[in-house]
Amino acid sequence: MRIAISALLVVSAMLAPFSAWAQSADATGKIAAVSTAEQTIKLDDGKVYQTPAEFNFEGLNENVEVVIFYTVVDGKRMINDLELIQ
Repeated sequence: MRIAISALLVVSAMLAPFSAWAQSADATGKIAAVSTAEQTIKLDDGKVYQTPAEFNFEGLNENVEVVIFYTVVDGKRMINDLELIQ
């Protein structure tokens, strides 16, 4: 049993640096374009963010200021949450 626990601890210690790559980030800006067909939002800085499949695009128009919380997965910025700035 001790060997199994030790092995699990060693593996988790080795994989710990990889968990840092999957951490969330955020971006603030005005919406430059919304594509419901491609399920993306482009901010005025030129960066494109992928929305989840069940995303509600209501109220998201050009020049609306937002904060996007995202995670980079396979080189794509995947939106976790989005807030409108009043």
